[in-house]
Amino acid sequence: MALLEIITIGHPTLSTRALPVKDINQEIVELARNMVETMHRAPGIGLAAPQVNVSLRLITIDLSVGENRDDLIVMVNPEIIETEGEQVGEEGCLSVPGIYEKVARPSRILVRGHNLNGQEINLEASDLLARVFCHEIDHLDGKLFVDRLSPLKRRLVRSRIKKELDKT
Repeated sequence: MALLEIITIGHPTLSTRALPVKDINQEIVELARNMVETMHRAPGIGLAAPQVNVSLRLITIDLSVGENRDDLIVMVNPEIIETEGEQVGEEGCLSVPGIYEKVARPSRILVRGHNLNGQEINLEASDLLARVFCHEIDHLDGKLFVDRLSPLKRRLVRSRIKKELDKT
């Protein structure tokens, strides 16, 4: 397995809609493995292929950050097919380091996609898992969590990010 470079806000891949995975081949399986390793090492609880500069609809989620193998979810071509309720909670992102803001998300969702064996899977998620699915699927659609903030809040966050980048 290899660690992948996580790209950050401002990179064009992060604002581009990712392409569907047409064939779940060995290359996709290897990408997923590397994404899981990268996500765990970061550490993070979710990672989308665009965050490692691969514009494909593939996500990895692990709320246990590698502590419980049964918590790992790898989904190809995920789509939210049903939402319910609303929750507001703080989010951060490996591609937007150091920024945490409150974002509204559905409190329950139904997600459809495929596993790495090509089998269709439907998962019901609530609370934090629903939030992470929504966050990662946003990445596949070329959106960052900061894009969900009010225009004023978004300008303030982008200004903070610019100041941080200017320091480096």
